[in-house]
Amino acid sequence: MPDWSRRTFLQAIAASTGVAVAQAALPSEPGSDQRPCRIRTITAGVTVPDVRDLRPLEAALAMLVRGRAAFTEAGYEVQTVRIALSPIVAALDSKGREHALDSLRALDSLVQSYGAIASVGPCASDTAYDADVPPWVAELIRTTAQLHCSIRVAAPDSGISATGARMAAEAIAAISRATPAGAGNFRFAAAACVPAGTPFFPVAFHEGPSSISLGLESASLVEQSIGGAPSSQSATSRLRDTLNHALAPIERLAVTFAAAEHCAYLGIDPSPAPGIDRSIGAALEALMRQPFGASGTLDACAAVTAALRSLDVKTCGYTGLMLPVLEDPVLARRATEGRFGLHDLLLFSSVCGTGLDVVPIPGDTPVGILERIVRDTAALASRWAKPLSARLLLVPGKKVGEMASFANPLLTDCRVMDAG
Repeated sequence: MPDWSRRTFLQAIAASTGVAVAQAALPSEPGSDQRPCRIRTITAGVTVPDVRDLRPLEAALAMLVRGRAAFTEAGYEVQTVRIALSPIVAALDSKGREHALDSLRALDSLVQSYGAIASVGPCASDTAYDADVPPWVAELIRTTAQLHCSIRVAAPDSGISATGARMAAEAIAAISRATPAGAGNFRFAAAACVPAGTPFFPVAFHEGPSSISLGLESASLVEQSIGGAPSSQSATSRLRDTLNHALAPIERLAVTFAAAEHCAYLGIDPSPAPGIDRSIGAALEALMRQPFGASGTLDACAAVTAALRSLDVKTCGYTGLMLPVLEDPVLARRATEGRFGLHDLLLFSSVCGTGLDVVPIPGDTPVGILERIVRDTAALASRWAKPLSARLLLVPGKKVGEMASFANPLLTDCRVMDAG
């Protein structure tokens, strides 16, 4: 077992159990109170030729332990370390997937032992419908704790995949039935035009030589930067300058670390992920001076995304505004107040980042409606050649307008939204 500090050990326990360890509960690191944002993830990309061979994973996990230590020593709070695998499942047929399950469970145990999480990437070909894929995905999610996966529903060169959208919708429904309170859908998404090297889960996957990429939790930095800006143009300029200043030392550290580890540095996904204590909804409202969902929301989303797309540092992944309803207390509150709905989120996604993220919908939503939602997301991603995803949480036993609560401490209470 690696020689971890107490801080790293506690953070590892948090990652492996899904329970966030409060920053106040940990001894402060030198300079930690001066760091303007958290590192949501250090993601290692690794090629695994054979799912039964865990040695490449062990090497990558050891590298992540060193990476966490390096960033923590520099004063950054590292929330999670993650591994994005090459698409080891997508090329398998039904029998091959069944044989791979035991190996994937062993992989899950290995990842947990390091306090990490992993994504096996797209788990089916999107060119041919396979009825065995959705129940297999549900079984993978049901019998593992830290594995994530996706189904590709659109690609830049081929457009919308009707078969992918159908399988993704069926997988969402199957996972909701197979896991307690439907919570397994937190670890699955329909992925539309998402490139390799994206550090954020559950859509991450890897191609090429070993790599690292970073994702940030910087919603509070966005709020401090754009709050009170006299115009959206001014907000974009302010945020660009603020992020360039904050991200430059992170990039220098990442480049140095990647060189020392002899792996490729893919960049930073600057998408400002929120947290229970850091709200992107609050940041947008500080600019709009109106509740999220009111007129002006689209303009505010576009202003933030414009800054993210024009940074000096090397960027990767979504590089857009995240609006994860259940992970953001202000967004959840505005959804509960009825100020925006699922289709509004798709509208906002036309100028921002990730699509439909942790959106609570009724547990009895028919597969046909799920498929139409996924296809809408895929159409938007394909039309604008941008990465989007759909991570829909079906809430068993709940109807539209009823309140949903979650055991996951990273999710907040919210009104169930209309999927129709």
